[in-house]
Amino acid sequence: MDAYKYTECGLDNVTIHNMEVAIDDAGEAVYSIPNVLGLHKVIAHCIVASASGITPKELRFLRTEMEMTQSELAQLVRKDHQTIGRWERGESPIDENAEVVIRMHAAEKLGLDVKLSVEEVAKRCIPSGQFRAIRIDGRDPVHYRPLAA
Repeated sequence: MDAYKYTECGLDNVTIHNMEVAIDDAGEAVYSIPNVLGLHKVIAHCIVASASGITPKELRFLRTEMEMTQSELAQLVRKDHQTIGRWERGESPIDENAEVVIRMHAAEKLGLDVKLSVEEVAKRCIPSGQFRAIRIDGRDPVHYRPLAA
């Protein structure tokens, strides 16, 4: 069992713990990630339920998982598509009211079991300069789950 930094999703803060590791003929570790859709759903849940504002990369991850273009997301939050691009590149802060709508829409569209009211989500949309790790338990790839911080 090992930990794997899962950067293939476009985020640099996701680590899958307790993964099965195979060793190839050259003695190198080989990681296999089954059920990528299930894994991405758990990552999305961690982002939507996070206790602080989402990062630009997390916004892009959610938008991509919801299969939305920047223009479609802009329409949802009543902004210009260029604004969404600036948010995703970290050029300007994500509007906190728009973030509430984005989180709630992601929970609905992705079928996330997030038991938070709109008021609770709004309290979590405060930007934070702290690094937030997303830690996933990979022991059962059929049922990935978040690990406590």
